Amino acid sequence: MHKNISLRNAGIIAGAAAVFAFLFGIIITASLPGLANRSEANPDPVTALPLVTERGESPFTRVAENVTPAVANISAEKTVSSTFPGFEWRFEGPWDDLFKDFFRGTPRGQQRTQTLGSGFIISEDGYLVTNYHVIRGASDIVVKLTNKQEFKGDEIKIIGTDPRTDIALLKIENAKDLPYLEFGDSDGVKVGDWAIAFGNPFHLEGTVTVGVISAKGRAGIALPEGPDFQSFLQTDAAINPGNSGGPLVNIRGEVIGINTAITSPSGGNVGIGFAIPANLAKSVIEELKSEGKVTRGYLGVYLQEISEDLKDAMDLPSLEGVLISEVVDNTPASRAGLKGGDVILEFDGKKIEDMASFRIMVASTDVGKEVRMKVLRDGKEKTLKVTLGEMPETISTAPEAPEQEYELGLRVVDVDDQRAFRFEPKATRGVIVIDIRPDSPAAKAGFDVGDVIMAIGNKSISDIDDYRDAIEGLKEDKPVIFHLQRGERKLYVAVTP
Repeated sequence: MHKNISLRNAGIIAGAAAVFAFLFGIIITASLPGLANRSEANPDPVTALPLVTERGESPFTRVAENVTPAVANISAEKTVSSTFPGFEWRFEGPWDDLFKDFFRGTPRGQQRTQTLGSGFIISEDGYLVTNYHVIRGASDIVVKLTNKQEFKGDEIKIIGTDPRTDIALLKIENAKDLPYLEFGDSDGVKVGDWAIAFGNPFHLEGTVTVGVISAKGRAGIALPEGPDFQSFLQTDAAINPGNSGGPLVNIRGEVIGINTAITSPSGGNVGIGFAIPANLAKSVIEELKSEGKVTRGYLGVYLQEISEDLKDAMDLPSLEGVLISEVVDNTPASRAGLKGGDVILEFDGKKIEDMASFRIMVASTDVGKEVRMKVLRDGKEKTLKVTLGEMPETISTAPEAPEQEYELGLRVVDVDDQRAFRFEPKATRGVIVIDIRPDSPAAKAGFDVGDVIMAIGNKSISDIDDYRDAIEGLKEDKPVIFHLQRGERKLYVAVTP
């Protein structure tokens, strides 16, 4: 009797377990992407990319086969001036100025150098994209494809260049039926997406490296070749010298960026490479193709990011927006009534995220367009109308906002003091910094020897007496704004006593 009951119970338990396992399997299957039928949740068809193809190959094999034929090896010869061949005058230290004066006017030799880079074809009739720095100042450009085709001399025409984004558009004359690549949507790229770099590093033609998108919107990268407008895609796909100008593509073989630069203490790949995003490049390329140059909107302001210290010192409600450190005279900004100290919150209906994106936003706006700007001034929001001008061909880069730290420690004199003459101050009033105590709060705040202090807080500084009065009135642990002139430019610095 007990044995029958046990068997019956066992059967019930086994049946229940089977039902539970079936239901659990359905739930798990539905929750795993790629295993469940997601057609109702996602009406757009998605093609699954296998880790290994039916032929046992990686999916990158097909990408490489499709992309490589359109990738070019670009060599550019240029003539540069130097001192006597094989010898460079280079002196550092206390006698630097003496040696410079002594050797000023020394005959300079002419040397021919060769730069190597990459590029890629974007149309079957031979339009070719590369970095501006690859072909800058070149007297002879040679383009080689992986199928051994070579173009040079009059066969290569420079359609247009844009140093501000480091993009150049070339044309292989009388070309037809060439393999070419198409641009993808770089705005839709996500951190973690596959990234595949093509190019010719270290003379190694047809090199393919694979990684992921490490970050988006990278700006403020100190690069010897520029560019001014930065919103880089960052990738850990290996990029080395010679990769410049080559395509960075996604898993579908679409160009999502132009390989441009690396950050490396050794000069080689350390997993931090930068590419110009495709969407920024497309608009530049289209304008170069149609006009031969890029025309950009111009406001006429110098900007700073808002730090915590600046926010506290200026009693700002948040870190949102960008701070105008200076308004250039006789520009659209000055005519619209913008002022130094204004915080720009919105431009043409769009919120301002950071300084880099705002600069690109202004530059991308049509010349002559009237836009509304929302600014914060003296704690109140104000809307101004500004008609954008055309960005000048040459314009100096705005000084970057120095990092802000705490405490204070400066030695200053009047701008007309004899000790200030060696700094050649541009200002006619204020006090000039002639010494900064090492590791002092002022040094950490970003002050430079030669800075002219024009105002502290709301107090204008005309001479040393004004400076001492303002310093005596500072409150401990309360950040205070210093308005400085550095060379030709003005900027704000926040220091906490």
